[in-house]
Amino acid sequence: MSGPAVFSHPSGVPERQISLAPFDVSTELPDYRQRMGKIPEPDPYYVDLGMLYRFAALEKVHRMRPPGYVPLHIAVRGHMGTGKDHDIEQFAARLRLPYYRIPLTGEVRDLTLIGSTRLHGDGKGGTESRWEDGDITRALRGPALINLSELNAAGAETLFALHGLLDRYAALDLPTGETIRLRDDVRIFGTMNPTDLRDYAGTQTLNKAFADRWVIWEKSFPTASQVRSMLELRYPAMAPPFVEAISRLTVDVNASFEAPDADTRVETPISLRGALDRLPTGLRMFSGHPDPLRRAWEELVLPRVDPHDRDHYETVWRAVVRQGPGGPPFGEPAVQM
Repeated sequence: MSGPAVFSHPSGVPERQISLAPFDVSTELPDYRQRMGKIPEPDPYYVDLGMLYRFAALEKVHRMRPPGYVPLHIAVRGHMGTGKDHDIEQFAARLRLPYYRIPLTGEVRDLTLIGSTRLHGDGKGGTESRWEDGDITRALRGPALINLSELNAAGAETLFALHGLLDRYAALDLPTGETIRLRDDVRIFGTMNPTDLRDYAGTQTLNKAFADRWVIWEKSFPTASQVRSMLELRYPAMAPPFVEAISRLTVDVNASFEAPDADTRVETPISLRGALDRLPTGLRMFSGHPDPLRRAWEELVLPRVDPHDRDHYETVWRAVVRQGPGGPPFGEPAVQM
């Protein structure tokens, strides 16, 4: 077993850090290899903005099992591209837990999650019925961190099927008569987008009874200093003027996304995928261009923006950048395009 997972307090005070022993996946499990393959690798470029520390604080209480304690389940709510699922995945990586991300799209039904009886050939020309676990039942049978992604996109029958698992009953009853108890080495998380006027197709307000089974924590867009930290960790060779420009563009556009005034509000944010993946890749693609950041903006950002938002995106560009930084974006040979 590896050493303990250490979670630092956002203040950086060493005395407030939390140390947790990772989980152990028993070699006796029938699906040992499959579960070991589900343990995520730690992302060397991941920057914890405080969410993992909050997860760890709850995990510490869970392991203490104080009198009267009932397991709590965390749902992280935030706009697209704020890193909700990545936070949960990296928590599983730190604790060495097999990670099962189960999207609850409108097409998912309770049978898909729980399981069903199916016909199989018996090898004698006939058929026999066998129970097959669904996604969540399979995960519940062994050590696992389950992420029920897009909670507020699930159908009503799906949510009602999970009620017993998420309250004091803490179990799932199968049609076969078997009861799957919530094991002490299984954690249940969820993610959701805010339910507002944004274009999150298929989302809805959570049923109050279902919502009451979760502790809902908000995930905000990162600040400029946080985006800078992420870029500097992932791209240490990126020239500081480009780091600064991408950080300011990201924060200013997302401030407009959250603006209450519909006349100045944009409907498409710059996600962490845009700031940390698309724009840096564009800088490499167009590193030989006189204005590589502008070309990356035009080719990899603007095409995915709603047409009625483009004027405001350009207003932000003119206010923040005007003309992209000069010089090569990275200390490496330029790509000519």
